Amino acid sequence: MAAKQRGGAERVAVGAVEHGNSMVLVAVSADGALLDRRRVDLTHDLPSHPFHHEGSWAVGRYLTSPWARPTSLPQAVALCRQVRESALAGARASLEALSAEVPRAITRIAIRACPALPATIEACIADARAASVADSVMYRQALAAAAEERGWTTVWYEREHVARAAAAALPRLSLDDWLATLGRQAGPPWQARHKLAATAALAAAARVVS
Repeated sequence: MAAKQRGGAERVAVGAVEHGNSMVLVAVSADGALLDRRRVDLTHDLPSHPFHHEGSWAVGRYLTSPWARPTSLPQAVALCRQVRESALAGARASLEALSAEVPRAITRIAIRACPALPATIEACIADARAASVADSVMYRQALAAAAEERGWTTVWYEREHVARAAAAALPRLSLDDWLATLGRQAGPPWQARHKLAATAALAAAARVVS
């Protein structure tokens, strides 16, 4: 493995795209070099959607679904807390492993912006809209917290706007051509999630952050 370039001014960012309790992480430098591509699981052997599944069952939603099972509200709340703690531990371990293997110092992480949610677990569970997105938000926030502990800057991106910001960082190459080049370098799988993570990483690496 190449030695880490700790003293350079070149910014390196990680782009993250969530999928259930896993994250696709792509690391690129501000000049568009691909440094790493991986998928990590933030939790293991725990339900992946405790707000949307167990929480909903606890308040009477989706009980006619074949996979539903009786769950009390205190049980659902305790499970959400357990999964949240596990996700933070998984995020810490995942970023530690990534940092150890990327040959340049990572300083930023790009994570999809989170919608506003009620302040408590109970309130999120009670609100059907909030419960449907609270699990995804939980995993994104766990990754952001782990990155903050490492001293990385979190850049929150909007899926609809990040491509424009990334394209501006490639004055001599189109974004599509750049993504195709990265895909050939990375090899399969190179899916929409990987492309979005790479796009967000490039936009974050090139962004001037005060």
